[in-house]
Amino acid sequence: MTETLSVDASTQEGEAKGEQGRERVHLLIVDDVPQNLVAMEALLRRDGVDVLKAGSGAQALELLLEHDVALALLDVQMPEMDGFMLAELMRGSQRTRHVPIIFLTASPSDPLRSFKGYDSGAVDFLHKPIDPRVIQSKVNVFIELRQQRQLLRARNEKLEQALKLNETMIAVLTHDLRTPLTVITLCTDKLRTEMDDPGLLSTTLLLDASAHRMSRMVQQLLDFSKIRSDVLRMDLREGDLASIAALVVSEVRQGHPDRQIDCIGKGVLRGVFDPDRLAQVLSNLIGNAVIHGEPGPVTVELDGCQPDWLRMTVSNRGRIPDKLLPRIFEPFKGAEKPGSGLGLGLYIVDQFIRAHGGEVTAGNTATGARFEAVLPRRCAAGEAAV
Repeated sequence: MTETLSVDASTQEGEAKGEQGRERVHLLIVDDVPQNLVAMEALLRRDGVDVLKAGSGAQALELLLEHDVALALLDVQMPEMDGFMLAELMRGSQRTRHVPIIFLTASPSDPLRSFKGYDSGAVDFLHKPIDPRVIQSKVNVFIELRQQRQLLRARNEKLEQALKLNETMIAVLTHDLRTPLTVITLCTDKLRTEMDDPGLLSTTLLLDASAHRMSRMVQQLLDFSKIRSDVLRMDLREGDLASIAALVVSEVRQGHPDRQIDCIGKGVLRGVFDPDRLAQVLSNLIGNAVIHGEPGPVTVELDGCQPDWLRMTVSNRGRIPDKLLPRIFEPFKGAEKPGSGLGLGLYIVDQFIRAHGGEVTAGNTATGARFEAVLPRRCAAGEAAV
């Protein structure tokens, strides 16, 4: 049985207007009775909303191919393709499977029929004659949901653009800063070798230390930018972890001659990895232990006893604060003391180890803080990307 739907024009009062510039919302009405289509269009028409009308399931599918629909109102009883069949076809398409559906029917209330409608993916099942206020309130919910999604998507797009611009600026800035920093470092090295005045020599040493510290910060920002932009790649080649660690420990000792740093290795420490990145991992871990740890020895342990894995452990006296431990590897949150750095060192460690297919963990032991990195002895090419 087919029944027409009459609408009182007074029910359209108080309709909300869409915001200027907002993407328009599309509603789809499918009914084989033209009067019903006209009545529903008059009921639901408002600023910012386009009402799409289809007199058959075939016409509805054509409209769904052309438009992104916020809600579909389907008449159940239609010739050739009824509302249930149309809903099943919509659910079978990637483009339309998430479109909410409200079924409209003139048939008497039948629980089995309603269950079939819900099984077809309906969010509601209404019987004619329909109270215009009921259908308006239900449709308004989906219009508001779509408009909120549109606003959220627009904000996310703006945020993504801002983040990309920020990362680009960081990359350009850090790249351009490296040249003058290199000049400063070379000049301080020359002054240090040629200067006899103890007071000026002390100032030169301070300048040199600050330049090297700033250079490390610039390098961390550059690495951070590459990681976030997904352009950082590993240079995999045969290497010896013991030789890498010895070089890093020697460099850290030069900057901190008063600190004891012990390096212990066991097993076969050769493998296929990115030597430069692992050197940076060790440098960040050892430097972190020296700067943030309590006075006492820093111990570096290298374990190559497993046939397929390499293990690096850096431990020191002291304790990682409990509130910091869960987010120790997050960017800009790893620095325990203000002014001690950017808080990117441990984030870079985590990302470099992950790029090798490994894992790094942090924790507290009875004797102090401990960082442990485990990675495959032979890193696969597919893993070598951040």
